Amino acid sequence: MNFDVRRVQSRLADLGFNPGPIDGLRGPKTDGAIIAFKRSKGLRPRAYVGPITLAAIEAAWRAQRQLVTEGRLPWVDIAEGVLGLHETRDNAELKRFLASDGHALGDPAVYPWCGDLIETCIRIGLPNEPFLGALGQNPYWALNWRLFGIETAPTFGAICCVERQGGGHVFFLIGEDATTWYALGGNQSNAVSRARISKSRKLAGCRWPATYPERPIFLPRMEPGDLTLTTNEA
Repeated sequence: MNFDVRRVQSRLADLGFNPGPIDGLRGPKTDGAIIAFKRSKGLRPRAYVGPITLAAIEAAWRAQRQLVTEGRLPWVDIAEGVLGLHETRDNAELKRFLASDGHALGDPAVYPWCGDLIETCIRIGLPNEPFLGALGQNPYWALNWRLFGIETAPTFGAICCVERQGGGHVFFLIGEDATTWYALGGNQSNAVSRARISKSRKLAGCRWPATYPERPIFLPRMEPGDLTLTTNEA
Protein backbone atom coordinates (compact mmCIF):
# COMPACT_ATOMS: atom_id res chain seq x y z
CA MET A 1 0.00 0.00 0.00
CA ASN A 2 1.29 3.47 -0.88
CA PHE A 3 1.39 5.99 1.97
CA ASP A 4 2.99 9.31 2.84
CA VAL A 5 6.27 8.15 4.38
CA ARG A 6 7.25 11.59 5.66
CA ARG A 7 3.90 12.01 7.42
CA VAL A 8 4.18 8.59 9.05
CA GLN A 9 7.75 9.35 10.12
CA SER A 10 6.65 12.65 11.66
CA ARG A 11 3.74 11.04 13.49
CA LEU A 12 5.91 8.22 14.85
CA ALA A 13 8.55 10.68 16.04
CA ASP A 14 5.89 12.71 17.88
CA LEU A 15 4.70 9.50 19.53
CA GLY A 16 8.18 8.65 20.82
CA PHE A 17 9.17 6.07 18.20
CA ASN A 18 12.45 6.93 16.44
CA PRO A 19 12.09 6.60 12.64
CA GLY A 20 15.45 8.23 11.93
CA PRO A 21 15.55 11.37 9.76
CA ILE A 22 12.12 12.66 8.74
CA ASP A 23 13.03 12.73 5.08
CA GLY A 24 10.34 10.70 3.32
CA LEU A 25 12.81 7.89 2.68
CA ARG A 26 11.84 4.55 4.13
CA GLY A 27 14.71 2.59 5.65
CA PRO A 28 15.50 0.22 8.53
CA LYS A 29 14.93 2.85 11.25
CA THR A 30 11.52 3.78 9.86
CA ASP A 31 10.56 0.11 9.60
CA GLY A 32 11.79 -0.46 13.15
CA ALA A 33 9.65 2.42 14.43
CA ILE A 34 6.62 1.04 12.57
CA ILE A 35 7.15 -2.39 14.09
CA ALA A 36 7.61 -0.95 17.60
CA PHE A 37 4.45 1.14 17.28
CA LYS A 38 2.39 -1.81 16.03
CA ARG A 39 3.67 -3.99 18.85
CA SER A 40 2.65 -1.32 21.37
CA LYS A 41 -0.91 -1.39 19.98
CA GLY A 42 -1.23 -5.17 19.88
CA LEU A 43 -0.99 -5.27 16.08
CA ARG A 44 1.06 -7.82 14.17
CA PRO A 45 4.65 -6.56 14.58
CA ARG A 46 5.78 -6.25 10.99
CA ALA A 47 6.79 -3.31 8.81
CA TYR A 48 3.73 -3.52 6.55
CA VAL A 49 1.65 -0.34 6.67
CA GLY A 50 -1.97 -0.78 5.68
CA PRO A 51 -5.17 1.08 6.49
CA ILE A 52 -5.42 -0.38 10.00
CA THR A 53 -1.88 0.72 10.88
CA LEU A 54 -2.37 4.18 9.37
CA ALA A 55 -5.62 4.63 11.31
CA ALA A 56 -3.94 3.53 14.55
CA ILE A 57 -1.04 5.96 14.03
CA GLU A 58 -3.40 8.85 13.31
CA ALA A 59 -5.64 8.04 16.29
CA ALA A 60 -2.67 7.87 18.68
CA TRP A 61 -1.24 11.10 17.29
CA ARG A 62 -4.57 12.96 17.59
CA ALA A 63 -4.95 11.79 21.19
CA GLN A 64 -1.48 13.08 21.99
CA ARG A 65 -2.12 16.42 20.27
CA GLN A 66 -5.35 16.81 22.23
CA LEU A 67 -3.41 16.21 25.44
CA VAL A 68 -0.97 18.95 24.48
CA THR A 69 -3.40 21.51 23.08
CA GLU A 70 -5.85 21.25 25.97
CA GLY A 71 -3.12 22.55 28.25
CA ARG A 72 -0.79 21.17 30.82
CA LEU A 73 -1.97 19.47 33.99
CA PRO A 74 -1.33 21.83 36.92
CA TRP A 75 -0.38 19.15 39.43
CA VAL A 76 2.16 17.62 37.03
CA ASP A 77 3.60 21.05 36.23
CA ILE A 78 4.09 21.77 39.93
CA ALA A 79 5.97 18.49 40.44
CA GLU A 80 8.09 19.17 37.35
CA GLY A 81 8.96 22.55 38.85
CA VAL A 82 10.74 20.92 41.80
CA LEU A 83 12.24 18.04 39.82
CA GLY A 84 15.64 17.09 41.19
CA LEU A 85 15.21 18.35 44.75
CA HIS A 86 16.97 15.84 47.03
CA GLU A 87 15.93 15.08 50.59
CA THR A 88 19.40 15.70 52.06
CA ARG A 89 21.27 17.90 49.57
CA ASP A 90 18.29 20.25 49.14
CA ASN A 91 16.66 19.54 52.48
CA ALA A 92 15.68 23.10 53.42
CA GLU A 93 14.26 23.93 49.99
CA LEU A 94 12.36 20.65 49.79
CA LYS A 95 10.91 21.14 53.29
CA ARG A 96 9.73 24.63 52.32
CA PHE A 97 8.02 23.29 49.23
CA LEU A 98 6.32 20.40 51.04
CA ALA A 99 4.97 22.86 53.64
CA SER A 100 3.87 25.44 51.06
CA ASP A 101 0.31 24.06 50.98
CA GLY A 102 -0.05 24.57 54.73
CA HIS A 103 0.51 20.91 55.57
CA ALA A 104 3.63 18.77 55.91
CA LEU A 105 4.63 15.39 57.28
CA GLY A 106 8.02 16.52 58.57
CA ASP A 107 11.66 16.20 57.58
CA PRO A 108 11.83 14.35 54.23
CA ALA A 109 15.25 13.00 55.21
CA VAL A 110 13.52 11.16 58.06
CA TYR A 111 10.03 10.24 56.85
CA PRO A 112 8.82 8.60 53.62
CA TRP A 113 7.46 11.61 51.75
CA CYS A 114 5.99 10.42 48.44
CA GLY A 115 2.46 11.13 49.71
CA ASP A 116 3.53 14.55 50.98
CA LEU A 117 4.72 15.54 47.50
CA ILE A 118 1.48 14.38 45.85
CA GLU A 119 -0.61 16.18 48.48
CA THR A 120 1.31 19.44 48.01
CA CYS A 121 1.00 19.35 44.22
CA ILE A 122 -2.72 18.57 44.35
CA ARG A 123 -3.61 21.12 47.05
CA ILE A 124 -1.76 23.91 45.24
CA GLY A 125 -2.79 22.94 41.71
CA LEU A 126 -6.39 21.99 42.54
CA PRO A 127 -7.35 23.95 45.67
CA ASN A 128 -11.00 22.82 45.54
CA GLU A 129 -10.22 19.11 45.28
CA PRO A 130 -11.76 17.20 48.23
CA PHE A 131 -9.69 14.90 50.44
CA LEU A 132 -12.23 12.48 51.87
CA GLY A 133 -12.17 9.76 54.50
CA ALA A 134 -8.86 8.16 55.35
CA LEU A 135 -7.09 10.21 52.68
CA GLY A 136 -8.17 13.43 54.36
CA GLN A 137 -7.04 12.10 57.73
CA ASN A 138 -3.65 10.90 56.47
CA PRO A 139 -2.57 11.82 52.92
CA TYR A 140 1.00 10.78 53.78
CA TRP A 141 0.12 7.06 53.79
CA ALA A 142 0.63 6.26 50.11
CA LEU A 143 -2.08 3.63 49.77
CA ASN A 144 -4.74 6.05 51.06
CA TRP A 145 -4.48 7.69 47.62
CA ARG A 146 -6.55 4.77 46.34
CA LEU A 147 -9.47 6.79 47.75
CA PHE A 148 -8.62 9.97 45.82
CA GLY A 149 -10.94 11.43 43.17
CA ILE A 150 -12.40 8.96 40.70
CA GLU A 151 -11.14 5.73 39.18
CA THR A 152 -9.45 5.88 35.77
CA ALA A 153 -7.60 3.61 33.40
CA PRO A 154 -3.84 4.30 33.35
CA THR A 155 -3.46 7.70 31.68
CA PHE A 156 -1.05 10.63 31.68
CA GLY A 157 -1.20 12.54 34.95
CA ALA A 158 -3.15 9.91 36.88
CA ILE A 159 -2.36 9.48 40.56
CA CYS A 160 -1.26 5.86 40.94
CA CYS A 161 -0.23 3.59 43.80
CA VAL A 162 1.82 0.42 44.01
CA GLU A 163 2.37 -1.73 47.05
CA ARG A 164 5.76 -2.41 48.61
CA GLN A 165 6.86 -4.30 51.69
CA GLY A 166 5.58 -2.40 54.70
CA GLY A 167 3.45 0.08 52.75
CA GLY A 168 3.12 1.58 49.31
CA HIS A 169 4.24 4.26 46.92
CA VAL A 170 2.20 6.99 45.16
CA PHE A 171 3.21 8.91 42.06
CA PHE A 172 2.01 10.71 38.95
CA LEU A 173 1.89 8.40 35.93
CA ILE A 174 3.64 9.96 32.92
CA GLY A 175 4.28 7.07 30.52
CA GLU A 176 4.97 3.41 29.95
CA ASP A 177 6.94 0.92 27.93
CA ALA A 178 6.36 -2.80 27.48
CA THR A 179 7.46 -3.74 30.99
CA THR A 180 7.46 -0.59 33.15
CA TRP A 181 5.40 2.38 34.24
CA TYR A 182 7.08 5.81 34.17
CA ALA A 183 6.57 7.65 37.45
CA LEU A 184 7.03 11.29 38.43
CA GLY A 185 7.14 11.35 42.19
CA GLY A 186 8.87 11.96 45.48
CA ASN A 187 11.14 9.71 47.52
CA GLN A 188 12.34 8.06 44.31
CA SER A 189 16.11 7.67 44.82
CA ASN A 190 15.51 10.10 47.73
CA ALA A 191 14.49 12.91 45.40
CA VAL A 192 11.72 14.32 43.23
CA SER A 193 12.48 12.34 40.11
CA ARG A 194 11.25 10.44 37.11
CA ALA A 195 11.69 6.70 37.55
CA ARG A 196 10.54 3.39 36.12
CA ILE A 197 8.38 0.94 38.07
CA SER A 198 8.03 -2.66 36.93
CA LYS A 199 4.57 -3.62 35.72
CA SER A 200 5.00 -6.80 37.76
CA ARG A 201 4.15 -4.51 40.68
CA LYS A 202 0.46 -4.24 39.88
CA LEU A 203 -1.13 -0.81 40.22
CA ALA A 204 -3.03 -0.80 43.50
CA GLY A 205 -5.02 2.24 42.36
CA CYS A 206 -5.19 4.65 39.45
CA ARG A 207 -7.16 7.84 40.12
CA TRP A 208 -8.15 11.12 38.49
CA PRO A 209 -9.10 14.37 40.28
CA ALA A 210 -12.84 14.73 40.82
CA THR A 211 -12.73 18.48 40.10
CA TYR A 212 -10.72 18.33 36.87
CA PRO A 213 -12.29 17.45 33.49
CA GLU A 214 -11.55 13.93 32.33
CA ARG A 215 -9.55 13.54 29.13
CA PRO A 216 -9.23 10.81 26.52
CA ILE A 217 -7.18 7.96 27.93
CA PHE A 218 -3.63 8.47 26.67
CA LEU A 219 -0.31 7.26 28.02
CA PRO A 220 2.87 8.12 26.09
CA ARG A 221 5.13 5.27 25.02
CA MET A 222 8.60 6.03 26.33
CA GLU A 223 12.17 4.77 26.15
CA PRO A 224 14.10 3.92 29.35
CA GLY A 225 17.07 6.18 28.63
CA ASP A 226 18.93 6.61 31.92
CA LEU A 227 15.87 6.44 34.19
CA THR A 228 16.35 4.30 37.29
CA LEU A 229 14.17 1.24 37.86
CA THR A 230 12.90 1.80 41.39
CA THR A 231 12.11 -1.26 43.52
CA ASN A 232 11.75 0.16 47.05
CA GLU A 233 10.64 3.71 47.88
CA ALA A 234 10.93 3.45 51.68
